[in-house]
Amino acid sequence: MNKNRGLTPLAVVLMLSGSLALTGCDDKPAQQGAQHMPEVGIVTLKSAPLQITTELPGRTSAYRIAEVRPQVSGIILKRNFTEGGDIQAGVSLYQIDPATYQASYESAKGDLAKAQAAANIAQLTVKRYQKLLGTKYISQQDYDTAVANSQQSNAAVVAAKAALETARINLAYTKVTSPISGRIGKSAVTEGALVQNGQATALATVQQLDPIYVDVTQSSNDFLRLKQELANGTLKQENGKAKVELVTNDGMKYPQGGTLEFSDVTVDQTTGSITLRAIFPNPDHTLLPGMFVRARLQEGTNPDALLVPQQGVTRTPRGDASVMVVGEGDKVEVRQVTATQAIGDKWLVTSGVKSGDRVIVTGLQKVKPGVQVKAQEVASDDQQQVASNAQSEQTKS
Repeated sequence: MNKNRGLTPLAVVLMLSGSLALTGCDDKPAQQGAQHMPEVGIVTLKSAPLQITTELPGRTSAYRIAEVRPQVSGIILKRNFTEGGDIQAGVSLYQIDPATYQASYESAKGDLAKAQAAANIAQLTVKRYQKLLGTKYISQQDYDTAVANSQQSNAAVVAAKAALETARINLAYTKVTSPISGRIGKSAVTEGALVQNGQATALATVQQLDPIYVDVTQSSNDFLRLKQELANGTLKQENGKAKVELVTNDGMKYPQGGTLEFSDVTVDQTTGSITLRAIFPNPDHTLLPGMFVRARLQEGTNPDALLVPQQGVTRTPRGDASVMVVGEGDKVEVRQVTATQAIGDKWLVTSGVKSGDRVIVTGLQKVKPGVQVKAQEVASDDQQQVASNAQSEQTKS
């Protein structure tokens, strides 16, 4: 009888069951590890050209201001303008009593005529003496005296002409004219008032409103950053001048665009800011001096700008910014970044990340550096919702 029997069906079943059980035990840790990988939402950064705009507080001021003062003394006979009206350069604003100045002018004309007559006689005398010079009828001394008298007479004519011109100018000054075109304010005097040459109080003020200036203030740090970015080519400007848009206090955008003209040469020691001046067309006189506005300064174009959603940027109490990115092997890395400016719901980041980096924007509280994560791209619509939720949470806290 053969003692080497084959395996019974029961033994085969038991062996298969044991091997399946062992296989199941080996796969369970891997499955559990995959199930416990935290899920995070990411945004893949892409560089793109960006128009960099900064909004700054500003105030309007007149392009030119002329304070009208009398240049001769006298009584105001008439005011020739309507207060608050637009006037042209050279028009008469006030008429000062010209009587005494007219008399001085006529007197100066007479003095000039006398001087010219005396000069003619002196010149004729010189000519006569010149013919007789060398004879016994006239001496050299007499001739020299005649020449000197002629020269004095000519000098008197020059002085008389100058006196006549002075009298003419003073007579013209009795008509007080506007030195510039613009809008004139209220009059400080009325008819019958006595005004003095060079008085401290202006008779009226004329302001040119087209174009108009807008003075804005910018921190010295931002100003230096702007200059550096323009110098190294990070920002580019058209025609070398930054464009400026204007928003009035009621939130309306001013239809005319302006340009940045210059920056002040000193920093305010109290505020640490620099004054920038922009110029705007103002044909309809919509803008008036002294209005508070918001100026949107188009600093230039960054050809390779990187924008990171604000919810993906964290800051330390010192203000240092950092982001978490999904690196190689889907592991979390921390990057220190430079976030220079908020643009909408994003930060403009100039260093620390590059195009193609995957920045975590949701699930930050679930992860830490070195942890392997399951990353999922967040769509644009979802980004806006995430930003809204983050802002709501900050408001509640």
